This record gives sequence, C-alpha cells and structure tokens, in this order.
Amino acid sequence: MKEKLMKIKFSTTQMIVFGFLAAILIGTALLMLPFATKPGETTTLIDAMFTATTSICVTGLVTVNTLSHWTTFGHVVILILIQFGGLGVVTFTTTILLMMRKRITLRERLLIQEAYNLDTLRGLVRLTIKIMKGTFVVEGIGALLYSIEFIPKYGFISGIGRAIFNAISAFCNAGMDILGDNSLAEYVSNPLINFTTMALIILGGIGFPVWWDVLTKLRKSFKDKFNLKSFARSLRLHTKIAVGTTVILIVFGTVAIFVMEYHNKGTIGNLSFGQKIMASMFQSVTTRTAGFLTVPQENLSSDSAFISIILMFIGGSPSGTAGGIKTVTFAMIFLAAFSIIRGKQDVELCRRKIADFYIKKALAVILVSASVLFVSTIFLSVVEGGDFLDILFETTSALATVGLSRNLTPSLSTLGKFIVIVTMYLGRIGPMSMALAFNSRGVKENSRHLPGENISVG
Repeated sequence: MKEKLMKIKFSTTQMIVFGFLAAILIGTALLMLPFATKPGETTTLIDAMFTATTSICVTGLVTVNTLSHWTTFGHVVILILIQFGGLGVVTFTTTILLMMRKRITLRERLLIQEAYNLDTLRGLVRLTIKIMKGTFVVEGIGALLYSIEFIPKYGFISGIGRAIFNAISAFCNAGMDILGDNSLAEYVSNPLINFTTMALIILGGIGFPVWWDVLTKLRKSFKDKFNLKSFARSLRLHTKIAVGTTVILIVFGTVAIFVMEYHNKGTIGNLSFGQKIMASMFQSVTTRTAGFLTVPQENLSSDSAFISIILMFIGGSPSGTAGGIKTVTFAMIFLAAFSIIRGKQDVELCRRKIADFYIKKALAVILVSASVLFVSTIFLSVVEGGDFLDILFETTSALATVGLSRNLTPSLSTLGKFIVIVTMYLGRIGPMSMALAFNSRGVKENSRHLPGENISVG
C-alpha cells in the first residue's frame, strides 16, 4: 500500500510538471493565431511562448504590451491561462471532471490530497468545490470594487472587462493588466485600487489550506461563544506559521521601503505621508508575488531593490497562487537556526515539535531554488550584459513568479527571453518538483544504520 501511495505521489508531481508544460504549448499555439494579435502588430513564436508562460506561471513579465498588442480573443486566452495557472493543474482538472459529472476516483482524491498537502482523504471533493466557489466569490468582489473606478473612466463594458481581468490577475498573483504601459502607477494615491489589489494578492497567496482551516475553525467557534484566544489556539500550526510570517514580512517590507524611499522623488518622495505608507505597503505586498506596481521599479534605490529581491525570493505561502520558496519554508529555516542558537535539540513552536523531515525539506527547497537562481542569473548576465542588480532582480522575479522588472524585460534578446521562460517555468512548478518528477526510484526508507562521526561546522 505504501509503495502504491509513493507512486501516486510522483504521479502527482509529474502531472503538475507536464500539465503546466502542455498548457504553455496550447497557450502558445492559441496566441500565434492571426486573430489573437491586433492589426499592425506582429507576434513572434518566442513572444507568444513568453506570454503563454508568464500567464500560466502567473508571473507577469511581458515582452509586448498586453493591452495594445493582443485582441479581445488574446486577452481571453491570457485570462484563462492565468486562472488555470493560479488554481493549479489538479484543482482545475478536478473542477472540469465535476462539471462533466464524472466520478472522482480514489486516484483523483489522492492527487488532491497531495496537491494541498492534507492528512486526510475526507471531504476532498467538497474542499475543491469550496476552493473554486471561494475563488470566484473573492474575484467577483474584487471586480465589483475595481468597477467603481474603472466604469466611470473606461465606460461600462470596457470598465467591467478591465475590472474582471485585474481581479483575476491580482488574486492569481499574476500581475498582468490591460490598463496601459505603467501597471497601476497612476493609482499610486488611490486607496480603493491599492487596498483592493493588496487584499486580492494576500488572499490568493496565503494558500487554500489556510482558507479551509480558518473558515472551518470560525464556523466551529461561532457555534459556541466566540473567543479570539481559543480560536487562535485551535488553528493548525501550518496556518499560524503562514499567517504570522506573512504579517511579519509585510510589516518589515513596508517599514524598510518607507524609510529607504522616503526622499526619493522617483518613487514616493512627492507623496503625502499617508500615501507614502500606502505605496510602501503596496510594494511590500506586490513583491510576494504579484507583480503589479505603483512606483517605477527602475527608480528604486539599490537598498530597496535588494529588499524587494529578498521578499520576492521568499514569496507567498504553500498551496496558494503565489510563488517563491514560500513563507513556511523560510520560517522553518529561521526557527531551526534560532533553536540551535538557543541550544535546543528540537525545533519547537506553539508547544509543538517540528519534525526533522520538514527542516530538511526546507533546506532542500532553498538550496535547489538558490542554485536555479544562481545559474539563470549567470546565464542572463552573460547573454544580456548590463547592470547586475537589474539582472538579479529580473531572474528573481521570474523564478519567484513575481513579474516585477527594472525595465529589462522588453529589451531582452531571443536567447534572454528563453532563459527567462525556463526560469519562470521552473519557478512555477518548483525546482524540487522538477527533480522529483524524473526520480523514478522515489523516496526509500533508510534501512542502513551507519556509524556516526563528528565534523566541524561553522
């Protein structure tokens, strides 16, 4: 039974790897159709593949202007790819099976369990349905809020279209828009657009298992007399780590950007005090990993750009729409280091011991991700030349599926575009998933007990 489950595990990984690849190829073919491109514009194969990849990988880096280059058909194709990429292969496929009234077999249930890293097979189909409903409800509310601003400016039909596109793109952490050349820069002082976008980014990036846990525990709490302390204690450790790390990173990023950019007239220097805080918070949120911008990234100071790179590399939370190494991975390494500094043998949090397996997995994710980042940065630097910080910013943005750029993406060569395509793909499926997909041997239990020996570390 265990061997069968292990096979299912790797089948899930392979499904994610090849599912995204198939979607990229289909998207490329659709965007190459003549009626996907506006008259007077030309779409090369590499630009079509780049756009399909950045859409399905919910990244947001673009080599052609999304608004002016693509027709309505092209925009619909991009939007479907974004929704597919945001929800993931397993959720999207399961939803289609349910719509076709197909029976969800044990194998599909195991795929869902593996995709969301759950410890039970109970209620998985119901969970998928709730995730889809919750997604459409949140995106719908976001679209309504955007419509308040977009309908008066663009008209009813065009305003609604832009609102829906932006809401789906923000929730899926894609960062693509059909508003113009400067993303949300003209709305830098608009609270409605800023806070709607940030809310969608955070809700999409926090992870669906967190949704499930919070809503389930809230329902139970309200059946009795609601107590905030009891509710917080009842949450799973994963939820506490994901939410806590997210809040800490947002606050840290906001304060850091605010201090470093306070007098920078190229970014927030000319804004009021309150607007500076809002713009700093937006920058902190969008780096994890949405890709919308309200200030020009190329105008950020080197210090702020470096902070943004760190936030991009960490990214959002597991089983959500965001990329990066994930908040929980970062927290595991931080907690492990803190435990060693305090002289503790075990890694503990909230009166719970964290198994060594998760620490090792976090280390592996960081090492593999950093290795991919290192290789892609070197390759892109050799091919494109230019400022190293801009290149590192670009490759981190691609790997973490963020979509922010210091104005480098439009000027990439064909080979440079291909390097970024591969980096975005690896970032979306996860470098670890790629390694596991081609590891047919699986994970074997260690049947040997070798003698130990002391070594020097540090």
